[in-house]
Amino acid sequence: MSDYSTTSGVAALSICEALLLALNDAKVLPENEILGVLKDAATAHANAEGSEKEIMEHNAVAALINRIITGGNSVRRP
Repeated sequence: MSDYSTTSGVAALSICEALLLALNDAKVLPENEILGVLKDAATAHANAEGSEKEIMEHNAVAALINRIITGGNSVRRP
């Protein structure tokens, strides 16, 4: 993956996290709905098809999202 793609991906992840936090703070979406969005995204990537390389990339994305879900991310507040 190029540096541009990596930088773009990190920026997108940060923006999405901020949006999910804002939606939760504004009481637009409850925590369980936000976690549902993350789980749906992980499942979509886990089930994606394509070349061997594309499948490996999708699996890596699904694994990252699942780590965010289980890792006590900032959407889940103590």
